[in-house]
Amino acid sequence: MRRLLANRGATWLLLGLLLLPGALLLSPVRPAWAGPVAWQELPASAEGRQWWDSGSLRLSRQGRLTVLSRFQPAPTHEPDDAGAASADGTTQAAAGAVPGPQSPRQAPGRLYVMELDCDQALYRDLAVNGLPRWGSQWQPAGPDDLVRRLLDEVCAAGAVLLQGQESSRG
Repeated sequence: MRRLLANRGATWLLLGLLLLPGALLLSPVRPAWAGPVAWQELPASAEGRQWWDSGSLRLSRQGRLTVLSRFQPAPTHEPDDAGAASADGTTQAAAGAVPGPQSPRQAPGRLYVMELDCDQALYRDLAVNGLPRWGSQWQPAGPDDLVRRLLDEVCAAGAVLLQGQESSRG
């Protein structure tokens, strides 16, 4: 009896797995699939590299632009395991080994959801690596080339969204 029930259960499961894709294709309700990101790279600076996703550009409830960005700090040069770094950027290995160059260490990158105030050239991080930043403060771009370039490019790309919002108010 158990064997018969197990076989019937397996048959129904297999039938369901075979019919489910067809039912999803014929269904009027379509599942939401995440779209590909469209990273736009900014020119690198001494601080590192930065990208922003043109597909993530949206208006916040306050009527400001939000965007997903990715930051990769510049690699730091640390000595190889063989020895300590000297002033000329080479390592002095123990026991008379030949000195070699330092190996660059790539720090992990971060993902940011940023809100931009294009009129005042301010930004704030709403989330970092998927974790919300509640009550984050507005900051000026300041001397940071990457943030200034990001503000310029994203605000230029989002001008159409901002204009559409202004025309719907008036």
